[in-house]
Amino acid sequence: MSVVRMPVILTCSSLTDYVDQAQKNMGTAWPVVHLDKRYHVEPKDMREQILDAIEALSRDYDTILVGMGFCGGSWDQVTAPCRIVIPRVDDCVSLLLQRGDAYVPNLKEMGHLYLYEKDVSESLFSRIGEDADEEWADELIDMYFGNYHHLDIINTGYNDCYSEEYVEAAQEEADRIHMALDYVEGGIHLLEKLVAGKWNEQFLVAEKGHLIKHGDFFE
Repeated sequence: MSVVRMPVILTCSSLTDYVDQAQKNMGTAWPVVHLDKRYHVEPKDMREQILDAIEALSRDYDTILVGMGFCGGSWDQVTAPCRIVIPRVDDCVSLLLQRGDAYVPNLKEMGHLYLYEKDVSESLFSRIGEDADEEWADELIDMYFGNYHHLDIINTGYNDCYSEEYVEAAQEEADRIHMALDYVEGGIHLLEKLVAGKWNEQFLVAEKGHLIKHGDFFE
């Protein structure tokens, strides 16, 4: 079987809608393969999914465009079986916070928890301790989120996160986990550059045989 001389996109399912929008904006229609976002809980599990996916894709494609970041070390010590292009950011949140063309691997602020604006109705935050009594629920929330004081909604323009209905739902989410609600501006700039082949210092272009490592992402 001959290798297809066009890229394929490998993305975390949490970014699927954003990848689709980036392709629409840039006029591309590359095939997309999804990694289930639930594997993000354990980087080693996500790494296993990555290894299986790139081995299979490399049989049919000569270039894999990666719609995700380093994500807890999931890509550390992965050998590229073909050309792999991946944003040089620490995780998918940082990917959506990027709005410029300078290399900045992490734009998150300490003490801030981030939520994609499309996910407010799907978030699991408010479910923590929902079946427990109030005191135990508060202890669980403190255990999970004790180091955070702000819940920031990333506004990428995907939907109207400033509508009355949305703000009410977001505020309920923030109140449930005892955080102040705020908004930060984000976007799909890096994803647009990824699918359009505009790879500058913000991207790692790992040719076949390259051992991807921590130092490729963080200078």
